[in-house]
Formats: sequence, C-alpha cells, structure tokens
Amino acid sequence: MKKNILVFPCGSEVGLEIHRSLKFSRHVHLIGGSSIDDHGKFVFENYYGNFPFISKPNFVSFLKNFIDEHSIDAIYPAMDMLISFLKPLESQLNCKIISSPLKTSLVCSSKKETYSRLENLVNIPKVYKDLGEIESFPVFVKPTIGYGSKGAKIIESFDDGENHLKIWGDCIICDYLPGEEYTVDCFTNRKGELMFVGPRPRRRTRTGISVNTVSIDPNERTEFEEFAKIINSKLVFRGAWFFQVKRDVNNKLALMEVASRMGGSSLLYRYKGVNFALLSVFDAFDYDVNILENNLNIEIDRALDVVVKMDYEFDKVYVDFDDCLVLDGKVNVKLVAKIYQWINEEKNVYLITRHEFDINESLAKYRLSNLFDEVIHIDDKSKKSKYIEGHKAIFIDDSYVERNDVAKTHGIPVFAPDMIN
Repeated sequence: MKKNILVFPCGSEVGLEIHRSLKFSRHVHLIGGSSIDDHGKFVFENYYGNFPFISKPNFVSFLKNFIDEHSIDAIYPAMDMLISFLKPLESQLNCKIISSPLKTSLVCSSKKETYSRLENLVNIPKVYKDLGEIESFPVFVKPTIGYGSKGAKIIESFDDGENHLKIWGDCIICDYLPGEEYTVDCFTNRKGELMFVGPRPRRRTRTGISVNTVSIDPNERTEFEEFAKIINSKLVFRGAWFFQVKRDVNNKLALMEVASRMGGSSLLYRYKGVNFALLSVFDAFDYDVNILENNLNIEIDRALDVVVKMDYEFDKVYVDFDDCLVLDGKVNVKLVAKIYQWINEEKNVYLITRHEFDINESLAKYRLSNLFDEVIHIDDKSKKSKYIEGHKAIFIDDSYVERNDVAKTHGIPVFAPDMIN
C-alpha cells in the first residue's frame, strides 16, 4: 500500500500535523495543496499552491483534474468546513475523503445541533435563547458555526453581549464554565468501535489552539471515556475526532463542542504512539488497526516554528569544524541534519578547518567520519578563501573574520551556525 494523499489546505495547523504524522510513513506519498501560500509551502516536499478557493465556481473541476493528473487516492481535509463541502462529492471525485460521514460533520459544525443531539445524555451548559433570558452574568457566547476561538467571548453585561452579537450574528449563548478545560482526542474505527480516548488539559492557548498541554494517565481517564462513549453511540464517527469539555461550578465536565476531525495538538498522543492521521488513513482504506500507547507522561509546548528559503542556488557547501560543527565537545545536531539534507539533494559538502589536532581522529571521535566529500585541513595561516571554489557555493563558520574574508573574496553567502535552519 502506497497511497497518494492530498492534504488540503496543507498549511492549516491540522494540515501541518498531518504532514508531521505521515511524512515518514512508507505507506503514504504526501501532496500538499493550498489556495494561499503559507507555511505548507515550506514543509511539503510536493506542494501546489495554485488551488482556487472553494467558493469559486471552478474549484470542483480544478480538483477533479488535479486528482486525475496526480493519481490521488484520498483527500485529507484539514479544515472543518471543507469536510462538509467535499464529503458529498466523494463519488463524483472518484477519490476517498478521509473523514466521518457527512451527517456527523454537519452536526458537529453547528453547536446548536450538537447540543440538541446530545442534551439529556451528557452534561451541557444551560443555553439561553437571547440575552433577555439571562439572570446573572458572566455568560459565554460563541458563533453557532465557527472554528477555534473566533467570536468566542466571556460576556460580562447585557450591553457587552448586545455589542458582541451585532458583530458576530448567529451565536449560542450559554452559562460560563469556570473550571479547567480539556480537549479529548478520540479514534473510532470503521466498525464504530471507540478504540482510544485521550484527554489533555488546555493549559495555555493561542488563537484557540492549545500550545501547552500534558498527557493524562490512563487510570485517570474514566470520566472522559464515559463522555466519549455516549457521544460515539449517538454520532457515527470514522477515524480521528475530538470533543472539548470544561468543568462547571460543580466541578463536573460539561460539553463545549465536538469536531469530526483530528485536533491540531493531538500530536501529544502521537508522541505516546497514537498516530491519529495514520490510523485514519489505514481505516479509510479498510485496514484493521491496533493502538499501542507508551506508558509515558508527556508535556508539550508549542511556539512559532521557522523555516527559511533563499533565492540562491548552490551545489557546494563549506563547513567549519571547531565551534561550528562541534561546539563545547558536542555535535551540532541541527547542522549535521542539514548536511544530510544537502547530501540527499546531491550537493557536495566539504569540511574546511584549522583544527589543531588530527582531524580524522576527531571526526572518528564524534562519529562524523565519511560525512564529507573532502576534508581540507589548513595547518598554516593561509586564508580559507584560498581553498574555496566560489561559484555556486556557501560557507558556514562561527568566525566573523573568516566569513568576511570569504564573502569579500568570492561574493558568496556566508553563514554563522545560528543562521542554519
């Protein structure tokens, strides 16, 4: 099984997690698609940024042609609204849409519909028809159809609520839940069996995304598992999904929302062995799966990542050893990883050094032997620029003096170790 999987839009938080989850799988050939050039452009090796917006009349015909041209076996939607848009087109596109059934996605896309389906089955915060019904503030307001934290707000007064509703329109108004908030990552197979329930507290969030969270011991998941079983019995899921709960004034879990896709921060449990994206791919193609969760306690903390691309083509790399490739007696693993990337791209990599000891012995000590096309060991005071062939080359060295000389002599880009990404 080697399936061509199109991730769209590939630059969303979910799309990026799908990429992280599947990029090392021998069963998947990943293709990223987007209507806007964003971070997906930098991480997907096979990237196409010319997709029309789904609101455009030519989107479906474009997508169908793309599927045929690239032999796409399945589309992995990376945005809630896209699931509801693509799922009805599955047969027309002649391509699997990796998601739960359409009816489930439509229910999950509306918080009012979600609450209606699950009321009297799980604890749901009291919902008000309008601001006039509210006896005391604060309350919580969020758009009936919405994603992340957009339009969600704690309302402190009638006037505050009125102003907010003027901006956001159709919203659900409910009791404010003061307790701890959790996202609960789940996986249901094609037989409807709930195979995994993994709660994680939303300890710090940014634009609705959990950026700091910890795993919860399997022995402490019972109340979350009971919640998940009830939801799973009333809605038909297939693959990864999640729900969010928060503790009310009585410290009981109350439902906030349900989503028929994997969560962007479900990577917490991927680090424990539960790869939701890969499980969903296997299940979509009717493979039976098992789940093995490592017995580890894990905390993750997320921040903006950086990927750099430059408008300079090169085929030769010159790298320094002391305080560059090896610093304080430790290998610069980030630089070594980059060197292997350049080797994969068939670039020539040269070590150029003034190392005071036997360089071959030092390379062997740090298990770096045979990494370079050539080792240039300078044992006099001659300049490194003398040994560099300047056409289509770059130079990496911690020394400003060396970098300045090479830049002036050859006019090529020069980099300190901190600039490598």
